[in-house]
Amino acid sequence: MSDSLFNTINSKFSEFSKGQKRIAKYICEDYDKAAFLTASKLGSTVGVSESTVVRFAMELGFEGYPALQKAMQEMIRSRLTSVQRIDVACSRIGDAEILDSVFNSDIEKIRRTLEETSKENFDKAVELLCSAEKIYILGARSAEALAVFLGYYLKLLFKNVAIIDPSNESDTLAQMMHVDNQACVIGISFPRYCNSAIAALRYACTKGANIIAITDSMSSPIVKYSECPLIAKSDMLSIVDSLVAPMSLANALIVAAIKKNQHEVSETFRQMEEIWDEYEIYQKPEENAE
Repeated sequence: MSDSLFNTINSKFSEFSKGQKRIAKYICEDYDKAAFLTASKLGSTVGVSESTVVRFAMELGFEGYPALQKAMQEMIRSRLTSVQRIDVACSRIGDAEILDSVFNSDIEKIRRTLEETSKENFDKAVELLCSAEKIYILGARSAEALAVFLGYYLKLLFKNVAIIDPSNESDTLAQMMHVDNQACVIGISFPRYCNSAIAALRYACTKGANIIAITDSMSSPIVKYSECPLIAKSDMLSIVDSLVAPMSLANALIVAAIKKNQHEVSETFRQMEEIWDEYEIYQKPEENAE
């Protein structure tokens, strides 16, 4: 949870009523649980009424409890350990059907991403990709899978594409030593934000590179290095990061780049189809016929 929220609670603590002090203490001590409780449940947990919880949120400057809850949920993820994530996930799902819970949660994240993604930033990102002399793609930890996926297709579309291995900070920077103001760097990072990814984008920024940040919120530490951050909602499920929405965003970038360079891409794939046929890379349809 954000230190600023802790500071606000601490600075106002003496002004709170007895019940509000119980809420404040619970949030500070068990923020990982508090962030996912309804106002009614939080009230019953600490022994106050739901209305007291709502007034507490407004006392902190929020319009109501949903705003406070959303702020807690958005901000705590970078602090949660793997053990805490498992506990939170199990408490959120409870006895519900896991398949339904996971699918519905992913559907909601895609919907929110579509609503909140800046179309202006998306269009600018496509322009940067298509005009770059070289493209670097960096995804830290679980986001590395997104970097590999995006890199696979962008390598089919553009000549100079490099997927950076983020496993070691010094090696990561070495791989990016030739980054300059003609390069486009795609940095992908979600909570818990990886220091090697942050350092790499900071370095690319000092070299004048055009940076596209794909992350979960405008408060992400990699946003400040990007002129066109793309926000894709992610969430935690146990120790698993839900990257469905970021994957959809990556798909959209690929499709937009293809559309912008349709003639060149068509010619590239025509040549590749000839190579694939010559070397029998894929099975032919008739080979699958019974």
